This record gives sequence, C-alpha cells and structure tokens, in this order.
Amino acid sequence: MISLREKGTEKPLGSISEDQLQFLINQLEEEWLEDHDYSITTLLLDSFDAEGSEPELVALLRAAMGDKEEIEIIWSK
Repeated sequence: MISLREKGTEKPLGSISEDQLQFLINQLEEEWLEDHDYSITTLLLDSFDAEGSEPELVALLRAAMGDKEEIEIIWSK
C-alpha cells in the first residue's frame, strides 16, 4: 500500500493502492522523475470524478482536504 501524508505537517491521510497511485501519476504534473508530492484542489477532485477515478480515492482526498480549497500531499511506499 501507498501512504499519503499532508506535506508540511506529515499528518497521515490514509493509504491508497498501486492502481490509485498510478491514476494520480497519470493525471498530475510531476516536476521531476522522483517527484512524490502533489497539490490537490477541489476542482481537481471534480475532474478526477469525470476521468473515472475510483470513488474511494476521491473520497479519501476530499476527507483529507476538509474545508480547505487546496492541500499538498506526499506519497511513499
């Protein structure tokens, strides 16, 4: 499983599968090959729904965001 944390606070957000991680990698811009952090917005999550993301992934990220408009996440294996 892949662990997600909030960048800056290291707060654990939950775990995702390899397939869910691959979806994130395919959808988001990586600045370099070993880039393990992403900025997630509410608009981005709406587009994930339209792109066929697994509902569990979107739900986890929405819960992590709470009432924020944006959150930065870090993943690790």
